[in-house]
Amino acid sequence: MKNHKDLDVWQLSMGLVTDIYKLTGVFPKEEIYGLSNQMRRAAVSVPSNIAEGAARNSKKEFIQFLHISLGSLAEVETQLIISNNLEYALAIESFLEKVERVKRMLNGLIFHLKK
Repeated sequence: MKNHKDLDVWQLSMGLVTDIYKLTGVFPKEEIYGLSNQMRRAAVSVPSNIAEGAARNSKKEFIQFLHISLGSLAEVETQLIISNNLEYALAIESFLEKVERVKRMLNGLIFHLKK
């Protein structure tokens, strides 16, 4: 198994974390413990679970953590849409495209590991 830092999906998801932190940094202050915090936690969970799964001793465990990353990614996607609906973030297309790329890569890695 490669080191998790060598995985393209981990690297891309780390970029997503940075993007989400920058985006939520301009949210209204009343959201600091609400949507902003929730988005950041969900985004951080994606590469964190990839890393934890890669450190496990079996493919089965790694796949389980990749599925958890997919769940966190779905949270980020939902929260981006909510932030758009609340007009906190108006141009979310590039964020949603990155979420979709990470999702495809995670699904591809899961497929590869299951073979």
